[in-house]
Order: sequence, then structure tokens, then C-alpha cells
Amino acid sequence: MTTPPDDGKTYWLDDMRNVRKIVWALVIVCAGLFVADAFYHKHPYFSAESWFGFYALYGFFMCVGLVLAAKVMRIFLMRDEDYYDKDRGND
Repeated sequence: MTTPPDDGKTYWLDDMRNVRKIVWALVIVCAGLFVADAFYHKHPYFSAESWFGFYALYGFFMCVGLVLAAKVMRIFLMRDEDYYDKDRGND
């Protein structure tokens, strides 16, 4: 991975305080949506869909599952760093 050239500029995400503000804003929004699950009527197809916070938990665990599956797939899909630079003799 190449790093961008250092042009001397400071961007707003370079400050860790701003990054923390974004993370906390996301936590608050997610918590609010989780609590909001108690205040509307659901029309579940499966009984598990009527559990409190089902979709939030389902989404979280499926996201974690995708990350773990990608880590496993990386083992057998990864190529050498110079894979496309190698001469293949197809001249």
C-alpha cells in the first residue's frame, strides 16, 4: 500500500478528537435505533423477528461473520505482491 505524498496540509480527520466524535456519534445513533425497536409494531414472518433488537443483532453478527469469512478466504485467494508484474511468457 502506498502512502499519499506529504503536502503539509492537515485534514480534519487527522485530529483524533474528531475521529472520536464520529465514533461516538455512530454509537449514539446505533443505540437510539436499537431502543427505537421497542416503539413500533412489527409484522414478523418468523417468530425470531419479533424479538427485541433482532435486526440490530442480526446485522451485527452477520457483519462480523462477513469479516471472519473474508479473513479465511484471504488465505487461499491471496497472491504474491508482484503477481501481476511477473513475466508470464505470453509474448
